[in-house]
Amino acid sequence: MSEEERNVILLKDAYTHWANSKGDSADHWMSIMTDRIKFGSIAEGAKGADYLTSYQSRDEIVQYFAGIKRDWDMLEFVSEHFVAQGDRVVMLGRCAYRNKHTGKTVTTPKADSWRFADGKAVEFYEFYDTAQLRDAVA
Repeated sequence: MSEEERNVILLKDAYTHWANSKGDSADHWMSIMTDRIKFGSIAEGAKGADYLTSYQSRDEIVQYFAGIKRDWDMLEFVSEHFVAQGDRVVMLGRCAYRNKHTGKTVTTPKADSWRFADGKAVEFYEFYDTAQLRDAVA
């Protein structure tokens, strides 16, 4: 089995845990990351969701998952495609979350870019509709 195939299998499993747990499997995500991971979100600390930002270590990323769990209910998370080349894997899918404070829903396409080294994630960046996020937290 190639490194690309192993990375895709690792991510498919992690996304399945995430979807089935309705966003309550942060520990599983943490287990596939290195201690020093470059982690980012296109929202870059948007008002009302400051935890959706950049991090430089696995220890810091706890804030990201705590914020999501505190502020959002996952309605749906679907991983549709995985594209791997070398040490990079991109997941293309869609998700829907309801803000616990405003009751507003975000339904958006989702793209996650991962990079791996020695079977662990060393880089992550997520893309989604930030206009919907802004409207849902207001």
